[in-house]
Amino acid sequence: MALRNMLWLVLLFAPCWMGVSFNHNTDPKEEVEAIHKTILTLDTHVDTPMRLGRDDFDVMKRNDARRGGGKLDFPRMREGGLDAAFFAVFVPQNSLTEANFKRAYERAHETFDLLHQMAERAEGVAAIALSPDDAYEHKINGKHSIFIGLENGFPLEYDITRVQEFYDRGARYIGLSHTRNNQICDSSTDPGGYIHNGLSEFGKEVIREMNRIGMLIDVSHISDQAFFDVLEISKHPVVATHSNARAVCDHPRNLSDEMLKALAENGGVVQVTFLPSYVRQITQKPEVVEARRKVREKYNNFQGLSEEEMAVAWAAWEDINHKYPVRLPTVSDFVDHIDYIVDLIGIDHVGIGSDFDGGGVLEDCFDVSEMKNITAELLERGYNWEEIEKIWGGNFMRVFRQVENLAGR
Repeated sequence: MALRNMLWLVLLFAPCWMGVSFNHNTDPKEEVEAIHKTILTLDTHVDTPMRLGRDDFDVMKRNDARRGGGKLDFPRMREGGLDAAFFAVFVPQNSLTEANFKRAYERAHETFDLLHQMAERAEGVAAIALSPDDAYEHKINGKHSIFIGLENGFPLEYDITRVQEFYDRGARYIGLSHTRNNQICDSSTDPGGYIHNGLSEFGKEVIREMNRIGMLIDVSHISDQAFFDVLEISKHPVVATHSNARAVCDHPRNLSDEMLKALAENGGVVQVTFLPSYVRQITQKPEVVEARRKVREKYNNFQGLSEEEMAVAWAAWEDINHKYPVRLPTVSDFVDHIDYIVDLIGIDHVGIGSDFDGGGVLEDCFDVSEMKNITAELLERGYNWEEIEKIWGGNFMRVFRQVENLAGR
């Protein structure tokens, strides 16, 4: 026990001595390896749970991302030096009817079941984590950490007790909305416009309940006004688990300078994501646009689908990618967002949330096995070990601890 505690302290306080860099003759690859062995690395958003339960995917085996095998599994996490990830319980948005609320609630619990079953299968390789301390302990013991986040508050319906219910099942954040407006707030991308002009009255109640419990509030996907409503009501710092800088790539899903400054003032953190259209402007040929339109139309814009239908829809989308390959953004393009955010609001408010298996992909970080390329780019741009530790998880864990400690106040 004493040795474990000592190692935990070494990891926890690693930033105190990480300012000491290797000498100039050190192989950069060796320095990258040393960093990943020393610090805790965290990805705050992956959609891999959508693949669980499928016959063609096994998270315990090494799959091939270029042959439809998804972006993340435990062998590739090991290769890429990724210690921990938030696995998203994703529930597609649908119209606000009693039947749809019921199905969303059932589907959320089905995904929680799959994640807990995955953790049981992965004993000795990975384990459920409920707190920052769990993740550091798992790192010491050579195991990956499985955090859980609920993406889209739709399954809450209008039942405030479900916030505690999902927390008790392991969820440590809730993404308030997804690509469409729901009963909690407006989305940043609903083509029909806004219905609440920010948070609904129920949404305000949800924020207060999450504060009471000590649950992280995820502001990715929500409208600008909903974002500022959350900051006005929440007594805790908030997180954007997979969003970028709008000034670098003008997309409504990204955060404006005003939003980034407000997030920093709140004490929160934005986790920069890989999704190509959020990283840089993607110019597509007319035939590609038309092919994507037809798939979206055929599969109801990926909304309200069963797991089987969703798998078929994603396969059709991937077929377009293979037929009409485009130049993907690079790690350098991705780190441009980190640079911009650091320059604007400081090193203490930025992290990484890939959105793997939800559309996140970079040319030279195609799946989780290539995550060390990000560390190499950060070193190339002059970030030191302490700064890299903050980006790779230290900042998010700081906010996580604060929210835990403020619970009930």
